[in-house]
Amino acid sequence: MATGSGRYLRYILFAVIGIAILYFISTSSLPESAQSLTQGTNFGWDRPAESKPSPEVTDSGDLVHLPQTSSAAEALPTLDATTPNIVPTVPSELSPPAPGERVNATFITLARNTDIWEIARSIRQVEDRFNRNYNYDWVFLNDKPFDETFKKVTSSLVSGKTHYGEIPVEHWSFPTWIDQKKAEAVREDMRRRKIIYGDSISYRHMCRFESGFFFRHPLLQQFEYYWRVEPSVELFCDVHYDPFRYMKENKKKYSFVLSLYEYVETIPTLWDSTKKFIQAHPEHISPDNSMAFLSDDGGDTYNKCHFWSNFEIGNLDWLRSQAYLDFFETLDKDGGFFYERWGDAPVHSIAAGLLLRKDEIHFFNDIAYYHVPFTHCPTGDDVRLKLRCHCNPADNFDWKGYSCTSRFFDLNKLKKPAGWESQV
Repeated sequence: MATGSGRYLRYILFAVIGIAILYFISTSSLPESAQSLTQGTNFGWDRPAESKPSPEVTDSGDLVHLPQTSSAAEALPTLDATTPNIVPTVPSELSPPAPGERVNATFITLARNTDIWEIARSIRQVEDRFNRNYNYDWVFLNDKPFDETFKKVTSSLVSGKTHYGEIPVEHWSFPTWIDQKKAEAVREDMRRRKIIYGDSISYRHMCRFESGFFFRHPLLQQFEYYWRVEPSVELFCDVHYDPFRYMKENKKKYSFVLSLYEYVETIPTLWDSTKKFIQAHPEHISPDNSMAFLSDDGGDTYNKCHFWSNFEIGNLDWLRSQAYLDFFETLDKDGGFFYERWGDAPVHSIAAGLLLRKDEIHFFNDIAYYHVPFTHCPTGDDVRLKLRCHCNPADNFDWKGYSCTSRFFDLNKLKKPAGWESQV
């Protein structure tokens, strides 16, 4: 009996101790460190619970830069400094549309279906740095129909409307006056001499199309300005204003960020055709032109300087003007797109240099840009910091010996940005 009574007493003692422990736990609070990990956290896709501001973050403006008037700023929760931010964000909430009237403008891209992932990267660059706040349209052109994958991916990335067009066969083929055997012999000769794209037929069609036909495409007729974007380009800095609006308000018709010398082997007779045009159409030559950018001897020879046209913002009405059309027709009839390897960059540059006034051509120092192998990184630490740039100023091509940008500055009596000497 004594043994049984002792066993019961031990059971009662254990029960009392257990009840005391449970009571202690139920009346205690979590440590502050544990509270901070659970406060305001929701591990689902539902809207997160409200949380108290932490001492380190006073308002949502410290997390995302939003205008004070934005309704999105009021909706965003304030997160504790130790809380993982796993809340999905909607781009339109983070980037309210910029104020101001939009210009009648579009982005324009010439691409193939196989370029989809390269152009997707370019679109994200442009959208993230600029267009998500402006929602301009985007026109895509191809010599073949675009497939559904291309349309699906690009339309999901562009904040404005997307337009897809096929290039007419007559704009992407040999004109009737071209001697096919002569053109073939030229391509073979350039292949042997290892001239870049020297043996390519499609590259020649592309250069001719970009020189004289893209602005005639039906999808472009509704627009006044264009911004050309190619696959695999990069924008290094935020664009805090509307370049289209700048062009229109300041009566600019052509713009660039990079300039350089053309390969002389690709354009041996381009200037001969240009002089033929000048003699035939003196009425089209601007009195205040940029001949000194193009020639070192008053127009007798071409110094090969040109604006790199894979980035250009321009006025479509100028390209559709009789002056530009007459210039292109003169070059096209001479056959240099196929008998040599004339690029659209020197064609656009010579046209702008002769047909436009000097003050109608603009250099965008603050639009940082890369297209293999050259970089335009804005000169000036203050500019790069203000625009949140991530380019290396040592890579800036502007003031190198093979660049023509110094010539443009000298011609227009422009003051070079502070610090340019260190980038020569």
